Amino acid sequence: MALSWNEIKDRALKFSKEWANTSKEEADAKPFLIEFFKVFGITSRRVSTFEHRVKKLDDKDGYIDLLWKGTILIEMKSRGKNLDKAYAQATEYTHGLKEHELPKYVLISDFENFRLYDLENPEQETYISFAINELVNNVQHFGHLLGYQKKVYKEQDPANIKAAELMGKLHDRLKEIGYTGHPLEVYLVRILFLLFAEDTTIFNKQQFQEYIEQRTSTDGSDLAPKLQELFQVLNTPKDKRFKNLDEQLAEFPYVNGKLFEEILPTASFDSKMRQALLECAYLDWSKISPAIFGSMFQSVMNPKERRNLGAHYTSETNILKLIKPLFLDELWAEFESIKGNRNKLPEFHKKLSSLKFLDPACGCGNFLVITYRELRLLEFEVLKALNKSGQGVLDVGQILGINVDQFGGIEYEEFPARIAEVAMWLIDHQMNMLVSAAFGQYFVRLPLKKAAKIVHSNALQTDWENVIPKNELSYIIGNPPFLGKSNQNTEQKADMEKVFFGVKGAGVLDYVTAWYLKAAQYIQHTKIKVAFVSTNSIVQGEQVGILWNLLFKQFKIKIHFAHRTFSWRNEARGNAAVHVIVVGFANFDIPNKSIFEYEDIRGEAQEIKVKNINPYLIEGRDNFVLKRRIPICKVPEMIKGSMPNDGGYYLFTKEEKDVFLYGEPNSKKFFRRFIGGYEFLNNVERWCLWLADSNPSEVKNLPLIMERIEKVKRNRLASNRPTTRKDATIPMLFSEIRQTNFDYLALPEVSSENRIYIPVGYVSKITIASNKIYMIPNASLFSFGILSSVMHNSWLRQISGRMKSDISYSSGIVYNNYPWPENPTEKQVKAIEAAAQKVLDVRLQFPDSSLADLYDPLTMPADLVKAHNALDKAVDLAYRPQPFTSEANRMVFLFELYERYTADLFTKEKTKKPRKKA
Repeated sequence: MALSWNEIKDRALKFSKEWANTSKEEADAKPFLIEFFKVFGITSRRVSTFEHRVKKLDDKDGYIDLLWKGTILIEMKSRGKNLDKAYAQATEYTHGLKEHELPKYVLISDFENFRLYDLENPEQETYISFAINELVNNVQHFGHLLGYQKKVYKEQDPANIKAAELMGKLHDRLKEIGYTGHPLEVYLVRILFLLFAEDTTIFNKQQFQEYIEQRTSTDGSDLAPKLQELFQVLNTPKDKRFKNLDEQLAEFPYVNGKLFEEILPTASFDSKMRQALLECAYLDWSKISPAIFGSMFQSVMNPKERRNLGAHYTSETNILKLIKPLFLDELWAEFESIKGNRNKLPEFHKKLSSLKFLDPACGCGNFLVITYRELRLLEFEVLKALNKSGQGVLDVGQILGINVDQFGGIEYEEFPARIAEVAMWLIDHQMNMLVSAAFGQYFVRLPLKKAAKIVHSNALQTDWENVIPKNELSYIIGNPPFLGKSNQNTEQKADMEKVFFGVKGAGVLDYVTAWYLKAAQYIQHTKIKVAFVSTNSIVQGEQVGILWNLLFKQFKIKIHFAHRTFSWRNEARGNAAVHVIVVGFANFDIPNKSIFEYEDIRGEAQEIKVKNINPYLIEGRDNFVLKRRIPICKVPEMIKGSMPNDGGYYLFTKEEKDVFLYGEPNSKKFFRRFIGGYEFLNNVERWCLWLADSNPSEVKNLPLIMERIEKVKRNRLASNRPTTRKDATIPMLFSEIRQTNFDYLALPEVSSENRIYIPVGYVSKITIASNKIYMIPNASLFSFGILSSVMHNSWLRQISGRMKSDISYSSGIVYNNYPWPENPTEKQVKAIEAAAQKVLDVRLQFPDSSLADLYDPLTMPADLVKAHNALDKAVDLAYRPQPFTSEANRMVFLFELYERYTADLFTKEKTKKPRKKA
């Protein structure tokens, strides 16, 4: 009885395993070839002769290692020998054979590598080449040995962006003809599975491709019903299929897994659509990782994203940054400690098979797929330790403990949700092939009886207990959506309002924070651990006090590990880097925690062991810096500059001002220098029309100014903001006027993260500061010195928000909460003032250089560095006599000082008597 292809694959694995480890000295052609033919159920008696003597062209005798007359000639060489020469020798032997003895194929091997040549295709000089451990994936090339009709297996290109484009065309055409929505998404997921299955030994090689080529018309008219019939067959057990079923259909295995269960409307194809599907089949799907499988084809649904392969893809490196400290490192450490103990290994294996994972924003399942793969790789090592050389293993399927039903996910969109489910089956199959190769048994998990539970719904409106009960769950992982408050749509804002109901100030929070709160609620009184990738803004600025105050105090959350800001970049065209963090947390504390610090946000992390991690992801107590209207110390008030809200009609470059004055010379008195953060830092000359306190009758006689006023009015009336429309009643003025009557110290709202110091400088009162500048009117040299110090800059780097990666200063968060030196002596104050003046004096030595030039770390003058170092030392001594050894050391000190200052403030507020009514 002929062997099935699955039986042949099983034998191929055993053969490969046995002979792959044979030494060069032990390698013998005859037993090797006898075992090779046994893979296909062929006995040596059917094979004609070993060491078949033949006359060569020079009339000398030659010996063919094996000749199966009329079928195949095999020439064996020692390991590492030249296979090209071996093939030349084999072809020379054919000249001494009779016509009926001539082989159709020549097989060359050195016991490690195979080359199969088709002699009936002389114009095709290529050959099939593979290593011995890849025989299982190439058994179909030897179908002719079993009497099967010869099949031409085309060289396949790896499935890549071309595949996404081809599938995209198919998607677009089906959508054009009216095949849309849920049926279209399920239809494409099924096709993706079929394409993958025929290249990865789930099906026979190119089985799906041949079915289309041989059973459907070239015009595509019958392709849809033929696919419908195939779907039905794949969902039907073999013993329940029709007895007269087409033999080609009957060869397909029973898949189940509900993938082909739903009866879909019949689609419609034409010749171009059929060809597009075949072109997809001509690609090699075996090389594609299920980790990128889903992300790659999420782009199928969006034509704009097809040329940006990987835009949805979270790289394996970044996923490992989350799962390794969350659980994987700990599991590997446990395994290493017991791998020699055969009594403890079974219990550890049982533990692995009991772990359950949830990704409540799973997308196409990247996190689930990589987590499953890593867990299976660990299980693989356990199995090898328990079963040395595969001894005692009768059935590989019986020793596997981990399965896809240990994983669950929630996804808002249906197509990625279904993709995630299929991707989990695919990674499961790949891991089964790994185990099969190691233990010499072919094992495929068909029919599919278990599946990852991927729920298509809004995670923020879903009870996570309905996906995986929390008494069964071990870990929550994922990469929820990165959306700031201004980028949230109406539905997302409604989600935030529901999740953060009653939480004051929650309107400023990023969308991802809702997953943090849902997770915190879900894990109460459990040992579940959570880790999310997030935008770094949730551990900066005003979001910290709102989110983490809630998580720490109400839900007793403790941070177990954290990756501080790093660049989250994927290898995709046009894919901009995002600056992110990873936070691992739980509802219980642990004694030892880890912070992963990046000296270069695009580089590798350094792990730092700490006792506690605060909401700013630095070592220290769980302190929160809340937004304040007045400073916690007795220091000058910091105010924001004026906001024009003018549509640009009151702002001028020098050239624009000159042109304007040429047409309206009498308007010169109304022009004032104007600075925002960019102008201040880069010494850019900019001007504004400043009409505050102007004489209306004078202004009315200046038509060009009146024209500008009218444009500002129209611009404000067109706004969606009620306050801006209200400002249309005073179109002559900036919307918000906060200009001081004193010279002031200016500090830019946004400054590059690369600068050691945020540049601070004195500005004349006649220069109008925009809302992108913070001002301290009539500021002392002492204030300049403190704000220019590394102490203040360390504080703002940790506490401030970010504009992308750049520092975004805030008076309410940074300045008003900054702990100034406590009761500095007159000597310390004078030392700081003298050092501050020296910084200003050095700057004056470079009149042609902007502050951006002077404070660029690459171009900062040595004298200025020296002056700042002296200032830093003077400021440090005002805080304490002991030196600060690192920025982290400074922050621990500053947080302790902040806690003392704010505790004192709280006490005063509690004892303060109510004011008497006027």
